[in-house]
Amino acid sequence: MNKYPFDFDPKQPFIQQASDWIADVFYEKLPDAGFEIRDEQIYMAFQLERAFADKQTIFAEAGVGTGKTFVYLLYAISYARYTRKPAIIACADESLIEQLVKPEGDIAKLARYLDLTIDARLGKSADQYICLNKLDVARNGQDDAELYDSIYRELPSFVHKPDSMQSFHPYGNRKEYPNLNDDQWNELGWDVFQDCLVCDVRHRCGQTLSRDHYRKAVDVIICSHDFYMEHIWTYEARKREGQLPLLPEYSSVVFDEGHLLETAAQQALTYKLNHAVFEGIVLRLLQEEIRESLAVAVEDAISQSEYLFKMINKDSRKVPASDRKEIIWSDELIREINRLQDTLSVIEEELVFESGLYTIDTYQLKIVEEHLEMIQFALSLFKKEDKPISWVSQDKEGTTLVIMPKWVKEVLKEQVFSRKMPIVFSSATLSVNGSFEYMMDILGMDRSLSFSVPSPYDYDEKMTVALPQTSALLTLKDKVKETYGFLKKSGGKTLILFPSLEQLEQFKEESNKHEDAAAYTFYYEGSSEISYLIEQFQNDEASILCAVTLWEGLDIPGPSLSQVIVWELPFPPNDPVFAARRNDADQPFEQVDMPYMLLRLRQGIGRLIRTREDSGNIVIFGEKMNDSYVREQVESIMPTGVTAS
Repeated sequence: MNKYPFDFDPKQPFIQQASDWIADVFYEKLPDAGFEIRDEQIYMAFQLERAFADKQTIFAEAGVGTGKTFVYLLYAISYARYTRKPAIIACADESLIEQLVKPEGDIAKLARYLDLTIDARLGKSADQYICLNKLDVARNGQDDAELYDSIYRELPSFVHKPDSMQSFHPYGNRKEYPNLNDDQWNELGWDVFQDCLVCDVRHRCGQTLSRDHYRKAVDVIICSHDFYMEHIWTYEARKREGQLPLLPEYSSVVFDEGHLLETAAQQALTYKLNHAVFEGIVLRLLQEEIRESLAVAVEDAISQSEYLFKMINKDSRKVPASDRKEIIWSDELIREINRLQDTLSVIEEELVFESGLYTIDTYQLKIVEEHLEMIQFALSLFKKEDKPISWVSQDKEGTTLVIMPKWVKEVLKEQVFSRKMPIVFSSATLSVNGSFEYMMDILGMDRSLSFSVPSPYDYDEKMTVALPQTSALLTLKDKVKETYGFLKKSGGKTLILFPSLEQLEQFKEESNKHEDAAAYTFYYEGSSEISYLIEQFQNDEASILCAVTLWEGLDIPGPSLSQVIVWELPFPPNDPVFAARRNDADQPFEQVDMPYMLLRLRQGIGRLIRTREDSGNIVIFGEKMNDSYVREQVESIMPTGVTAS
């Protein structure tokens, strides 16, 4: 591999030389390969030169069709080779990762047309890999046991052998099992309650092997926002435990669809407490030869934890359009949290004495102490004046208490933006009413570079927008009926975007009753692996894709996506995260709800026109469209020249 794709003069500034080469790429090399010269793309390239030269953070808002991915890839790859550290490209989710590295994706195009060898590797989140322990449980369960057993038998031979491995390769990626629906995958996929540190097969685990692979990337490591923030959040803890951080040292970071980073940061900075997991960990102590006082302390803590979680389960209620349950706080509930902390403190004191007797395995002791320390810190947040954001989730593991500190801004400021390196936020939607202040505020930034370039497409000739009359609130049945009318006009070829999984399921149930249901092929998010569903939708031209997470990044040019139906305006849910943000705002609707909705809606609209040849229709439902202020705001974000009717 050539170190640089241009003749490098060590006596001249590197970024200037890289920028000159990138200008040649856009003015000569790509046009010679059949690409058009785009002024917006070249302008973006000169703007990114500033960020890389001065090692600053930049908001790069570039409309659909500007070719922004080419620009940031060229700078990131060149700079990675100069610093000898890979660049990190963090995408909003796993489906966007797959689109970036697919055979006809932008990385492959650059490699082909510039005659470059680009070493780009995927760093996928742990939950995208099989957990061998969960697979064993699933094989012996009652549901789909034969399916899981066949998956087990097809694993690489070295997984089943206790002897040393002569050769191995990554395996067990979610993408390798496209036909599993989300519920089936959850039975065997890794989750946060798996204790990998004490797993006896962790060195044969697919995610462990993939980590060893992507860490050796020369040019680019591609991961999700969630994975990047998990790296930031666990960096110090992993070093304390003698483990490598999730990501190696890197030279720059690009946050593709960067307007979603705050959400990923919040998810990474959460603590999840589950009674069954807690009980399983502390019961390890009772398997050792320990003093009676410690055994009593462990049993007291288990009893108190069990009682607390019963109370939490009783004192919580479901939040509509969300998979979270809101906790109804009371003085009694806070007292029980304090009591659990007191019992954990007793265990911690007893462990100090026990460790001096060397009756407990040192490694096991370390695991228990780390877990207790995490629980104590999470519960201590309730004693602060600025209470944490918290909610309850319910699954087969039972009740889980989720605790999220409010200081996400501080973590981002200290551990991400304080680093002297180029950081690029790339998206078609980073500003609200022409200002980047909303993004800077939610991310805790003091300063940044920024620019905005519009899409080069003629939307007024390519896009129509329909806002169905909703003055009389539509029933679900009426709404489905109207949707089928639009599907009939377009001949399918439609992406339907839902703000929540709950609304998608409601549509699915009612749609199945419609007299014309059999005339169309529907693909529903959650029924299979997401990139597989996208591929099926793209290849089946007359089909309909129903999704919750594809408001951003979905890139399907051509007739397969000729219509986008927004099932409901994507206002944020009334769950604890947004409730806390509203409580901190002077004007909650204007400062929290509207900016979130408008950014997401702009992204959804952006799924329709992906090339100059594309055309189609946008349909936007929403009972809040009856509000003149909301309707005015929605109409204001339409592309230039496009009017809604």
